[in-house]
Amino acid sequence: MLSKVRKLLAQAEDPACTPAEAAAFTAKATELIARYGVDRALLASRDPATDPVGDRVVEVIAPYARDKAGLLAAVADPLRCRCVRRRHGSGFAMHLFGFASDLERVDLLFTSLLVQAAHGLAGTPVPAGEQPAAFRRSWLAGFAQSIGARLRAAETAAATDPGTPGVALVLADRSDRVQRRLAEVYPRLRTPPPRRPA
Repeated sequence: MLSKVRKLLAQAEDPACTPAEAAAFTAKATELIARYGVDRALLASRDPATDPVGDRVVEVIAPYARDKAGLLAAVADPLRCRCVRRRHGSGFAMHLFGFASDLERVDLLFTSLLVQAAHGLAGTPVPAGEQPAAFRRSWLAGFAQSIGARLRAAETAAATDPGTPGVALVLADRSDRVQRRLAEVYPRLRTPPPRRPA
């Protein structure tokens, strides 16, 4: 299933692809990746060794590092991963926690979405009178919000499939285990204040 997802995302990343076509390819990829996540979760509930809880650090570099970090968080959260943002040079180090299969899903989608975002920004002219940096930050925020909503909808649909009873309990248990792992590593974690508009 992941090879199909990679093919769809590769099509979405193609610079010759229109924004509507890229959105359609990405939407199909998110449906498949959501089903894959449920399948892996059910398999791991029977054999936990197939999908252990883990973590990884993803470096997010300038330009627009904060906005790229926001995109990563928008992808990670619906896929049942948690992330902690730490300053790292001129960018950020995002410490992700999740089951191995979910971390793999996040990595696959985020890598593709960065390419799609770069194409989208390059193909979107800055409106007259707008400051380019502020416009691009706003565009990236809207892109992240749209992706997050699409992923959340796909994950909800996959989790409520009547053909796979008991999924909700399995997924809730996985989320709890990821949260416990994060709390072990960051026992005094605080939520940052909201970002001020530019």
